[in-house]
Amino acid sequence: MSKFVLLAGGTGGHLFPAMALAQELNRRGHEIYLMSDKRVSSYGADFPAKKTFIIPSATPSTKNPINFIKAGFIILEGIFIARKKLKDIKPDAVIAFGGYPIVPPFLAAFTLGIAGILHEQNAILGRANRAMIRFAKALALSFEFTAFADSYDIRQIISGNPVRDKVRELAMGISYSPIRTNDKIRLLIFGGSQGAKIFAELIPPAITLLPDNLLRKIEITQQCRAEDLEPVTNIYKKAKINFELAEFFTDLPEKMADSHLIICRSGASSVAELSMLGRPAILIPLPGALDADQAHNAAMLESVGGAWVVEQANISAKSLAKQLEELLTEPEILADAAKKAKSIAQPRAVEKLADLAERVINKRVINKVE
Repeated sequence: MSKFVLLAGGTGGHLFPAMALAQELNRRGHEIYLMSDKRVSSYGADFPAKKTFIIPSATPSTKNPINFIKAGFIILEGIFIARKKLKDIKPDAVIAFGGYPIVPPFLAAFTLGIAGILHEQNAILGRANRAMIRFAKALALSFEFTAFADSYDIRQIISGNPVRDKVRELAMGISYSPIRTNDKIRLLIFGGSQGAKIFAELIPPAITLLPDNLLRKIEITQQCRAEDLEPVTNIYKKAKINFELAEFFTDLPEKMADSHLIICRSGASSVAELSMLGRPAILIPLPGALDADQAHNAAMLESVGGAWVVEQANISAKSLAKQLEELLTEPEILADAAKKAKSIAQPRAVEKLADLAERVINKRVINKVE
């Protein structure tokens, strides 16, 4: 039995692939610990780790010198605390999944001579991973073409982005079911781990613009912020649409598998799960991100014909309604997109990443690119 400490920012996009790897390493008889930030309490309750540690971290910004200095002190504190925890655990390796919360424990591991592996979920190498790459033994990528990855002389593998066991089970058991003439049309809408304000403001009005013959058939499942539940409910009730709303769906993978079309952001985990399940989607990348990571992810899925990308700045209720009508009245287009989305799935991503972890601790040779 070996010991691994997984490092991840405390949001679903970082935690879900880390959770998938933890599940696989547990199956192989290894002992798992997790280091994250305070946000992990919202999403990491089911994380299969022997123990979870909250490590202080901060995002450095050069725009404000005072905040930059404060962030530096917080990072130093995080390194000090992580070193102490790592000395107690004595892990064989640490595996980091991006986000600035990985920086203190990854640096702490390096100073203690503990091997470190980086995993990049997005189609562009994130800033935290770029900062830590000089201290890593290997880099695992989700996409064959990952922006900035070629700039670094480090051993790399294309592993894919691990998805949770539940998603893998559903992917093997439930194939895409095309819309038939008298079927209800199941539309799923979610905007990331905590929903999205723009989805509540834009999508319900767009749906009400659809022709009556579609409105009678549509069943909406939508994730909303708490403050949006009442206004969205009122819109759907007035239009006499069947709907289910919630702040968070614990069974989101099942709802994705049961959908004919999905409207969502294009975070790394969402894109990985869409491709694994083989479900067509309208993707609205989160605007304003430093590295436009969601735009890169969305472009990868759109390039194979598995999704349609719409920039938030260019969308309106009227334009979205027109696009929905075109797609929902052409079932073969959705079925074809489902097939193409599944074509880029990496069903063995978690096994490849677990293999890499075991090879690193056993000091076996890793090719430059695999």
